[in-house]
Amino acid sequence: MTNIHQQEMMTEENKNKSEVIDLRVYLKTVWSRKKLFIKVWVVTVILASIYIFPIPRTYVSELSLAPELSGQIDGGGLASLAGSFGIDLENLQTTDAFYPELYPELIATNDFITDLFDVRVKSIDGEIDTDYYTYLTKHQKGIFYKIPFNWVKKQIRNLLAPPETRSAGGEGGKRFNPFMLSEETDKVVEMVRSLISCDVDKKNSVITISVIDQDPLICATMADSVRVRLQDFITAYRTSKARIDMSYYRALADSARWEYQQAMERYSEYVDAHQNTILQSYLSERDELENLVAMKLNAYTAMNTQFEAAKARVQERTPAFTTLKSSSVPLKPKGPKRVIFILAMLVLSTLGTLTYLFKNEVVAQFTRLR
Repeated sequence: MTNIHQQEMMTEENKNKSEVIDLRVYLKTVWSRKKLFIKVWVVTVILASIYIFPIPRTYVSELSLAPELSGQIDGGGLASLAGSFGIDLENLQTTDAFYPELYPELIATNDFITDLFDVRVKSIDGEIDTDYYTYLTKHQKGIFYKIPFNWVKKQIRNLLAPPETRSAGGEGGKRFNPFMLSEETDKVVEMVRSLISCDVDKKNSVITISVIDQDPLICATMADSVRVRLQDFITAYRTSKARIDMSYYRALADSARWEYQQAMERYSEYVDAHQNTILQSYLSERDELENLVAMKLNAYTAMNTQFEAAKARVQERTPAFTTLKSSSVPLKPKGPKRVIFILAMLVLSTLGTLTYLFKNEVVAQFTRLR
């Protein structure tokens, strides 16, 4: 029994030893195949460089705005507490139907994007000076190894797609028609959607606008242009009713002023023509004309007062935007991270080579674990 027990213990010790990984053996194997690793690394660096270096550098410009909410009621501590859970009570309390959470949807619309196409942009080296649409369609740096594939895709699409029937021209003198875009313009619109982003912090309604571009100056220019156009749209929306009222009262005031002038002219002509007349009929006519002048003057004064009040309401409804962070020309590119990409590819290729060298050991260890 003792011999059998000793044999079992020896067998168990041998089994445990066989399951222990001897790193020295693996390191010795790796060192003996160092030439293979060097070849893999060289090939990896060459292929990774061919892939990553032709990709153009991109820059990002950001700005932040704090909008004024219309008709907002102070929610006090309750609004702050709800904001910590992502619930904006201030927007629920406002009488404004177009609150900041809808601004990203606005910026992504065809109308807003096509309005950006006519923005004048200039590259930082001064070689490009054109509108934004022409810049996106003719001055973008491409990737050389994608040219053959893009050409084949274009030829296939031209063969299969029906002839282009939609025009890029818009109505009312506009260059583009957001209601019916051409195929080329629609692709540019989708490109702009991927380059421009708008985020709204639900806790404090701070708007962050960011623009990606291959040129740092154009990047900052477009970020500021998006800000200006967003403010113009919100201002036009907030003041639309007040501006309609102002136009209405301006027309009434102009009409009342014209009627007052006409009544004054009639009165002056009548008085000049009957200076020496003392008949009661003429005096009555004079008094009637004088009363008409006074009535027209009162009407004109009332309409002019309403017009001035409407002008004040337009100014009152005009929202104020506080710029927390202005757009600036970025100094360093955002991507691609070429060195990090190459290092990551080296790590992956090293792991792949190790798996190839020790695949039998890995399978054996996995089998024993099962």
